[in-house]
Amino acid sequence: MKTPGRLWAAAAVLLIVGCGPDTSQKSGGSASSQPETDVDLKSLTGTVKVDGSSTVYLVTEKVAAVFQKASKVKVTVGISGTGGGFKKFCRGEIDVADASRPILKAEMDAAKEAGIEYIELPVCFDALTVAVNPANPLDSITVAELKKMWEPEALGKVTRWNQVNPAWPDAELTLYGAGTDSGTFDYFTEAICGKAKSSRGDYGANENDNVIVQGISGNKHALGYIPFAYYVTNKSKLKALAVDWEKGAGPVLPSLENVLAAKYNPLSRPLFIYVNRKAAERPEVKAFVEFYLKNAHDLAEKVKYLPLPEKAYEMGRARFAKLQTGSGFGGEAEIGLPVEEILSREPKH
Repeated sequence: MKTPGRLWAAAAVLLIVGCGPDTSQKSGGSASSQPETDVDLKSLTGTVKVDGSSTVYLVTEKVAAVFQKASKVKVTVGISGTGGGFKKFCRGEIDVADASRPILKAEMDAAKEAGIEYIELPVCFDALTVAVNPANPLDSITVAELKKMWEPEALGKVTRWNQVNPAWPDAELTLYGAGTDSGTFDYFTEAICGKAKSSRGDYGANENDNVIVQGISGNKHALGYIPFAYYVTNKSKLKALAVDWEKGAGPVLPSLENVLAAKYNPLSRPLFIYVNRKAAERPEVKAFVEFYLKNAHDLAEKVKYLPLPEKAYEMGRARFAKLQTGSGFGGEAEIGLPVEEILSREPKH
C-alpha cells in the first residue's frame, strides 16, 4: 500500500468538489453550454500542455474540449498523476499542472531551483470514496478500521476481512488504490493513516482510476478508494461505504451535499491547477486559464464535481490577473480551511 500527503480533511470546509471517470482520451469531448469568455477565442492559435492528477483530469479535459471548439488552440491533457505532473511542471515541460493536493515543500524547492514560478488556483472539490463490490454486505466503515487495513503494519498480516473486524466474513481482503505518484494516494494515506506516504505496499496500485474501478467491481471481497466522480459514473458496479469519523456524528455517505455541509470527513479535499508564470504570458495559455476559471462552475458540474463558491472564483480570477505566484499552504496541507482564506493569504515560495 501507499500513503499520501498531509491530512487536511474537509472538517468545516466551504471549499469545492470534484472527481473524474473515463480517461481513455487525452483531450476532447463536448459540452452543451455556451462558454463564458471575454476574449475573441477564434483568433487564438498555439498549444497548451497540461498534465498531472487523474482526478482533476476530467474537469480539465471538459474545459479543454469546449475551449478547443471555440478557438484554434490545441490543448493536450495528460494523466501522469499529481506527483508525475509536478515533476514535469518543475522541469518546464508543461504549462499547467493538475493537482489533487497542494504543492509539497520538495516540489516548491524543485521549482525554485529550476526558476519556475507558479500560480496556485483552487478549482473544485472532491469526496474521496471508499467503495466495495455490490455483493459485499458492508454498508459503513470507521476510519479506525480503514487504518487497520491500510497502515504499513498491516503488510502481510491483515489479509482477511475478519482480522479487521471479527463480525466480518472470514474471506480474503483484496485492496485497490492509487499509485504512489498520485495526489489521491497522498491524500488518502495522510487522512487515514496519519502520515504522508505511510501505507502498506501489497495492494493493487494504479494511476488510472478506471483500472481501480475494474478491480473492485471484479472481486466480491475487494475494497478500494477512488475519486467521487469515478464512483458516480460506475454506481451499477460499485457500492460506496459510509465513513464513520471518530470526530463526526456517525457514518456519512459521500455526496456533493454532504461535502458542502462539511459532514463528509476526513475524505473531502480541494483540487487545484498550477500555472507556470512565464507560460501565462503567452496569449493562448492566458486565455485558457481565464476560460477555465470563468466556466469551471458549469463545466465541473457536468463531470460531477462540486463548484467553488462564486466568491472563491472571483478571488482566483483576481489572483491570476495579477499573476500572483506562490502557494497558500507553504508545502503542506491544512484541515478545514475555507477556499477564500487560502486565496486571501500571502502566498509562500
